[in-house]
This record gives sequence, C-alpha cells and structure tokens, in this order.
Amino acid sequence: MQFLDQLPSRPKFEARSATIAAIATAIAVAIASVVVAGLESPQVGLVDASPVYLVAVVLVGSRFGMWAGIAAAIASFLTYDLLFTEPRFSLVVADPREWLDLVLFLFLAVVVGRLSALGLERSAEASRRAAESTALFAISRQLAIAPDLSAAAADIAARLVRETGLARVWIAVEGTGRSTILADSDPGPPIPNSPFTTSLVRTAGDLPARWVRSHVPKTAGTGAGPADSRLEILRIRMEADGVAIGSVWASRPRSASQPSRETARLLALAADQLALAIRRDELRREATDAEIARQGEALRSALLDAVSHDLRTPLASIRATAGALVDPEMPLSDDAARSAGLAIDQEAERLDRLVRAVLDLGRIEAGGLRPDLEPLDLRDVVEPAVDRWRAALGERPVTVELADDLPPVRADAVLLDTIVGNLIENAARYAPPPAPVAISAESSDGRIQLVVDDGGPGVPGAALGHLFDKFYRVDQRGAGPRRGLGIGLAIVRGLAEGMGGAVEAQHSPLGGLRVTVALPIAARPPGESAPHDAPDAAARPDAAVRDTAPSAPHG
Repeated sequence: MQFLDQLPSRPKFEARSATIAAIATAIAVAIASVVVAGLESPQVGLVDASPVYLVAVVLVGSRFGMWAGIAAAIASFLTYDLLFTEPRFSLVVADPREWLDLVLFLFLAVVVGRLSALGLERSAEASRRAAESTALFAISRQLAIAPDLSAAAADIAARLVRETGLARVWIAVEGTGRSTILADSDPGPPIPNSPFTTSLVRTAGDLPARWVRSHVPKTAGTGAGPADSRLEILRIRMEADGVAIGSVWASRPRSASQPSRETARLLALAADQLALAIRRDELRREATDAEIARQGEALRSALLDAVSHDLRTPLASIRATAGALVDPEMPLSDDAARSAGLAIDQEAERLDRLVRAVLDLGRIEAGGLRPDLEPLDLRDVVEPAVDRWRAALGERPVTVELADDLPPVRADAVLLDTIVGNLIENAARYAPPPAPVAISAESSDGRIQLVVDDGGPGVPGAALGHLFDKFYRVDQRGAGPRRGLGIGLAIVRGLAEGMGGAVEAQHSPLGGLRVTVALPIAARPPGESAPHDAPDAAARPDAAVRDTAPSAPHG
C-alpha cells in the first residue's frame, strides 16, 4: 500500500543556526555597549552615542540575515534603554523626548538590518545561480561532446555529487518492463536500499517543486539488499514528450537537512537534460534502423529485379535455342545449328559475367579482397581487353592512346583486367553506335590516370555522384531492355580502392561519360631507369595511338 506525506523540515539544523546567530547578536550588542559606555563617559563627554549600535545591527544582519538583524536592533534598543537612558536599569523613560529618539533608533536599526540582510541574500542568490548555471552548462557540454551517452551520464552523476553534496547518484533507464543502471557515481558498492523513497514532485507554473516521501514497492532503482534506515533515497523522474525514460536516484544520510531549492532545481534540470538526450538517442537509433531497413528493402528489390530480368532473360534465350536444337520436327542445317550453339554460348557467357559480378561485389563488401600487387605494363592489360570486347563494341570507333614511356602501374592483373572490362562494357552498353570510345592514360602525382571516354548521351550532373553506388542505374531513353544490374561501376570502385586507388566520374569531352581510375605507380627495380630514349609519341603515332577499325559483329 502506498502513502504520501510532505517531507518535514530539519529542526536540528535550524536550531543550531539560530543558536549561533543569537550568540553573535549578544556579542555584537555587548561590544557596542562597551563602546557606547566609553563614548558617553565623563572623560569623552558624548551626549548620545546610540548610533554605534547600528554598526552591530549591520554586521549581524549582513552575516545572519534579516531576522538576526531585527533581533540585533531590538536588543540594541533595549540595552541602550536599560543602561544609558534615565532612569537606568529600567524600561521607564523619564524624559518623553527620549522615547522619540529610541523609537526612531529602533526603526532605523530595523531598516538597516533589513537592507543589510537583503543585500546578503541577493549576493548569495546570485552566487547560487552562477554555480547552478555553471553546472548546467557543464552538463550540457558533456552531453554534447561525450563519445557516448554512458560516458556522459557517468560524468554527470559524479558532477551532481560534487555540486549537491549527496552521498551517491545513479541513473536508471526504464524500458521493456525492467530498469537498467546507465551510470553510477560509485559503481563499486551495491545500490543502497531504503524502505522509503523521497521523490521530487514538479508543480505547474513557477511554483517550486517539493519533496514527497513515499513508501513504494522495491524497484530496480533501489538496491536488493536489506534496507538501511540511516539512508534516505531521493528520486527524480526523467520524462520526455510525456514518455517515462527513467529516474535519477541519489542517497544521503537521513540526518542531513532537507535538500535546498537550488539542489532540487539542479537535480530536476539535470534529469530533464538526460531525458532529452536519452530520448534523442532512441529516436536516432529508430531512424537508423528505419534507414537500414529501407536500404535493405531497396537492395532486395534491386536483386529481385536483377533475378527477374537480367538473369531470366539469358536463361529464356538458352532454353528457347536449346529447345529448337532438340525439336525433331525442326531439322536445322549445320550452319543454323552452329549459330544456335554460338547463341547459347554467348548467353551462358553473359550469365557467367553476371554471376561473377555479384560474387565480386560480395567479396568486396565482405572485405575478402586480397589483391596480388605487382608492376604491370598498362598496355598489356588494356589492349587484350579491347580485343576481347571488340564484338560487343560493334561499329563504335575505339582509340587506345598509351605513351611508350608510361611507367608501370602497381596493381593486380586479374582485378585490373576486370576494371578495364567493366568500363568497356559500360561504354558499349550506354553509348550506342557510332559513338566513339577512347582509352588513354597519363602519369601524375605518383599515380597512373587510366581514362575511358565515350561519346554517348552521358548522364545528368546529379547522377555523377551516384554512379559507383551498387544497383544504381540511370534511367535513359534508348537503353534497351538489357540495362544491366547496376553493379559494374560499383565493382570498379571496390577493386580500385582495394588496390590503393580511386575512381571519379565526369562529363567527357566526347559528349558522354568519362571515368578516371587512378592507381599507384610501381617502384622500379634498383638500377633500372625510366626509358628517356623512347621515341616521342608525336613522332610515332603508330606506337602511341592504336585505332581499331570497326568490324562486323561476331555471330
């Protein structure tokens, strides 16, 4: 059964403070009386030295507050009336004019004491506000710069202990029916336990929050061990957007005074900032999960599209052609049978390329790419690749321009051949005849820049940054039914980066697309120098520039 009651104040602390203030008042009034007696003595001859008591009133009021100052004023009034006003040692005043002086003195003493105490209170309030603002700024900064929320919460818990004087602070996050300790200022000992929990109850408007003691069932925010009656457990709930996030818990001795308004305000504001930070992290995780799910769905759709079109199309061609070969009612000549077999071989080769491309992409993403880097003559890789893709290039004029003095490139022969083949296939797919294709290379800044240009329609400027994304395909008119999987350029980037290179897409001077692959230059063996005696490319165009004449499509 739960019950609530207003937390009582701590009379011990207040009584001790009142005792100290009373002693200080008595001492100040006594000293002022000694000074007044000396000033009004026959040797000095001062008629009225009562203003000396104002000094005592100011000192007491500025040190112990308004009520102490008023008490000092009343004590000064009575002391001066008893000791220095005729008849002495009596509250009776013989001269009525003395009453006016005494009343004015009392009024002035009360006003001075009040003003002194007010200045003290404002100064103390300003200091408390400054300390509170500094602590809140430190908490906000920690939440902003900490590498993760757990580290920030641990620093915040330690700071709350320093700023509030509490024995221990821990932060518990609630979720899925259970509570988890996010941070603890003293993580070694077990969480303390108490039969009573004192909660901070927020109020609407500018009304101060109040502490309310409750007897509630055991929660994860409190310890599981036996209750310690010497401790008091404080709880400050964390909420954001009407959602319960958890609680900031604290322990302190039961003999301590009631938490001040500044302590309650600092704990409440720290709990609010922690709640917002935890809620923000939750929303960020949800957004990340949603984005991952969205990208996964996009990849699944792309793979489904590839399987349903790019893989099924060659399979359908193979089955149709093979069916014609085995159909006894459709006898084929030798030339027709060879053509059918060639068609089956071409479609099977296309299937093989698609499967190898998907496998290559999987190796790249899994980090299983292990290139065998060696010095390679770029001409030995490019020219065989062009010859191999000659049939796919069809009537497109192809220009290969590689300088004789081009240094060797440091790359893997198989991977580099795949890069060149994918770039030529991309040009053949998206640059319809008679669009030209040009392959060139140059050395710059310790790298070989392999450039493949085509004279096709190109791509929009907004698409250049996405060409190397997997399954990304530019929608173009006239691309035909076989648009590809959209992974050829993604493989180019993965293989190039795996060999320490980089790729870039730009608009080509030929009017279409330019893809530049930058790979590191291989170090020459000791004693071998660059071929400076090689003929200039302009003097030997047949060695520097290779023009391949169009040939009839194969098959």
